[in-house]
Amino acid sequence: MRVTVLLPGVLRDKAGGESQLHVDVPEPATLGSLLDVLAKDYPALERRLRDESSGLRRYVNFYVDGEECRYSGGPATTLRPDTEVQIIPSVAGG
Repeated sequence: MRVTVLLPGVLRDKAGGESQLHVDVPEPATLGSLLDVLAKDYPALERRLRDESSGLRRYVNFYVDGEECRYSGGPATTLRPDTEVQIIPSVAGG
């Protein structure tokens, strides 16, 4: 199943400069299985998205079809065909 991943500027260099990735995810497709595929295809991106225990990084937000998924399933969030996943790192500063 194909999923579209939208990457912000700060992560594009970890994915060959791409702003959009079209990723084939095995079914049943979840956010976690999508991240597994990204880890294999873009190892430098993996360290920015998941922590050492493969959990979602605390300061990275994942939106599945516009819905923030950290508290509604996290890595177990189900993906449908043509799902759009947007990854947005938190920005700190003042």
